Amino acid sequence: MQSTDLDQLSHFSTTNDLATQLRLISNAFPGQVVFSSSFSWEDQVISHVIFSNDIDIEVFTLDTGRLFSETYSTWSRTIEKYNKKVIAYYPQADRLQTFVAAKGPNSFYESVDNRKQCCFIRKVEPLQRALQGKRIWITGIRAEHSPNRHDMHQIEKDEANNVLKFHPLLNWTTDQVTTFISENNIPYNPLHDKGFISIGCAPCTRAVKPGEDFRAGRWWWEESTRKECGLHIHTENEQPIEKVL
Repeated sequence: MQSTDLDQLSHFSTTNDLATQLRLISNAFPGQVVFSSSFSWEDQVISHVIFSNDIDIEVFTLDTGRLFSETYSTWSRTIEKYNKKVIAYYPQADRLQTFVAAKGPNSFYESVDNRKQCCFIRKVEPLQRALQGKRIWITGIRAEHSPNRHDMHQIEKDEANNVLKFHPLLNWTTDQVTTFISENNIPYNPLHDKGFISIGCAPCTRAVKPGEDFRAGRWWWEESTRKECGLHIHTENEQPIEKVL
């Protein structure tokens, strides 16, 4: 990763139009830009822009094997609408088999350590494979998603995966996202209409109650207020671009 990558991405991020941003990034880093989708509201917005404008950015998803049926339906409807590929990455079968055999299929309820091991096998390691050899990782993260994301920056350096992360919707509000989806007739996960905001694996996600934090529906049995699966954890090695440049 070179300083010129940081300079270019920083320059492109100042463009207000999302399609223009993504096209400029794709043209500057051909074949080295990927977007990770979980088929959430935000991810569907970005996928729509990529697919509708034929932007050369690979869209991939992490199929943990324990997603909601509604998520798979949204995945199918997305492929049907845009006639584009969504590449799936799966857990390594032998590693998952060993873990489940040793601890059982629902051991993540028993301890934070078990839950993090499960997340690593089902999400983090497949993500590492998806990002291999890439330079730019685009995400649908928004600051509203959780308190510990309020201090995030639109561009970050992910040392662990040796990529730059770009969060184009970081400062979008929920109203902006849902209005864009409605205006463009974008397929979305129907669980959003039932109080599910952050949607992950079925055993680990519930609807959010009125007044609860956006992230309250994820791993709700854990006491920590900083609950992440490991995909977007802030570390000393993951720095906002303002600190890198």
